[in-house]
Amino acid sequence: MKSIHLALAAAIGMACAATAHAEIKVGVVLSETGPAASLGIPEKKTVELYPKEIAGQKIDYIFMNDSSDPTAAVKATKKLIDDDKVDVVIGSSITPNSMAMLDVIGGAKTPNISLAAGRPIVFPVSGNRVWAFNTPQTTGLMARAVVKNLVKDKVGSVAFIGFDDAYGEDWWNNFSKDAKAAGIHIVASERYNRTATSVTGQILHILAAKPQAVLIAASGTPAALPERELKKVGYQGQIYQTHGVANPDFLRVCGADCNGTILPVSPGVVAEQLPQSSPVKASAMIYAKAYQHAYGPNTLSQFSANAWDAGVLLEHAIPVALQHAKPQDTTAFRAALRDALEGLKDIQGADGIYSMSPTDHNGLDDRAVAMVRIENGTWKLLN
Repeated sequence: MKSIHLALAAAIGMACAATAHAEIKVGVVLSETGPAASLGIPEKKTVELYPKEIAGQKIDYIFMNDSSDPTAAVKATKKLIDDDKVDVVIGSSITPNSMAMLDVIGGAKTPNISLAAGRPIVFPVSGNRVWAFNTPQTTGLMARAVVKNLVKDKVGSVAFIGFDDAYGEDWWNNFSKDAKAAGIHIVASERYNRTATSVTGQILHILAAKPQAVLIAASGTPAALPERELKKVGYQGQIYQTHGVANPDFLRVCGADCNGTILPVSPGVVAEQLPQSSPVKASAMIYAKAYQHAYGPNTLSQFSANAWDAGVLLEHAIPVALQHAKPQDTTAFRAALRDALEGLKDIQGADGIYSMSPTDHNGLDDRAVAMVRIENGTWKLLN
């Protein structure tokens, strides 16, 4: 009997020790290679700056590379949830991958903070999207900003060329609706693949339509292809890009061809240029100083800002979730963390100020938009 009591006491002691040292596991699915590598690489660098402990709990980050492929993103997400038993998934870097991950996220009832901007990732908040959140400014928010600039500059006609995937389609849906409402005539609409090496045919169609401006709805370095082709054929109108290109790699690849381009970006990208009156100035500078201290000057990007804010949201949500469930109960803690994320209010980040709700899992507003012009390889904040 004594040996049984000793064995039981030892077992209880081991269980208590395991409970005391339970880790919070964070799965991270990023596009570190492939066409979206210029997004995934700075995002991974940012996650590597995350705290290793929050609210007294050790945080274990498990990284997976989806190679910019939706099928790989789904496989990586399944592994993280089923095998690694993560409590939350950050990623993916791009809209098609994040959209593909929704079924896995929702089916496993595991919260997800996407780093992609597609509005359909989180809207409407129903079904699998109940478990999904995202940090970037949505395409809807940024499309409105582009249209406002077109109206301000008295542009009456515009052409559109975007990716032939969920990102390009989301931009088309939002931009075309807002442009029409503003009385702006869209004279041409073209698509191209992320891996395309030529868009000559599409650009010639656009040139023939004689638009006053062209919006390129693409992301990463592949977005430079249409812009370089427009300059090659002598287009003289105003070119717009999306926040999907706001990183140093795009500036390097596009070079002088991108001078004068206008686009909406995260305030974090131009943190130092923000006026002191900006409500995002202080939190954007915290990100800018930390990232540039780690990786050097002129390294800020939309994508590192997006990843930074995912960490900010977790830092605020985890302590709340711990009041309702413990990490050793994975199912309960996942649910508690989802609820905590949905309840966050007035959280200041690099991208803007987040206020989530049961109907809004993005939480950003117009304070999250900075309009810039590319000037000699730099972002110049517009007044």
